[in-house]
Amino acid sequence: MKLFSFGEVLFDLFGETAHIGGAPLNLAAHFVRQGGEASLCSAVGRDALGEQASAAVAALGVDPSYLATHEGLPTGSCAVTVDALGVPHYDLRDGVAYDAIPMPVGVHGFDILAFGTLALRHPPNRAVLGRLIAEGGFGEIYTDLNIRPPYSTVEAVRFCLSAATLAKISEEEMAAVTEAALGRILAGEEAARVLAAQYPNLRLLIVTEGERGAFAYDPRSGEVVRVAACPVKVASTVGAGDSFGAAFLYAYLLGKPLSECLAVAARVSALVVSRTEAVPEYRIEDLF
Repeated sequence: MKLFSFGEVLFDLFGETAHIGGAPLNLAAHFVRQGGEASLCSAVGRDALGEQASAAVAALGVDPSYLATHEGLPTGSCAVTVDALGVPHYDLRDGVAYDAIPMPVGVHGFDILAFGTLALRHPPNRAVLGRLIAEGGFGEIYTDLNIRPPYSTVEAVRFCLSAATLAKISEEEMAAVTEAALGRILAGEEAARVLAAQYPNLRLLIVTEGERGAFAYDPRSGEVVRVAACPVKVASTVGAGDSFGAAFLYAYLLGKPLSECLAVAARVSALVVSRTEAVPEYRIEDLF
């Protein structure tokens, strides 16, 4: 199984310390952990962080050959600070290399295309992605909305939902998604049904609900399949949604039943939140 992940690659900056990340990279890395192959389509600057990026992506087992170098824009970054109460705050830099991803060449043989909203905050990337969707011959198109205020624009949300065949939305993000996509705030199964009716290209919606688990809604059959969350001591939630999505997608592409896809996704995300790393080392066979 082969995944083509489009969007941001960036470095989280904790003072002088930099850690590579971004939801498209985390998704791709976890897809590789499941046993698949994945390529990241993004852009970095010709700077110190950009020099680190290709090797860091490859070290996660992800193909960096579609990682472009932009001559005039810096590598994406996000300054992370922690307040007196221990709450982290994120300052995403705008006008960076991943805001101007060039049209990739030679994209073929991929089973699925994946993307979120952050890299679509400006029109040029939406144009590139629209062309990629039209020309890439992907069997499935997956979006994980990943709302990042103030950058998850109405245009980006609607683009994602209009283009995707599979969509994942977290409970925390559903209000923002439905307001942008529908002009009103909905939640739960009602939100999934109304979104599917408004965006008939969607063949499946996955909604994660934190400690209550997750559900998948199939608008073709009207079926709702639920899974309970796996009890675990939380160390960090960074990368949890990406790991859930990657595990679900890999099982789904193998033709597994929805209940099994959700179950393995729940196990993988539980393992990830029990660790501090966004993409910890693990073997999928150890989860069963």
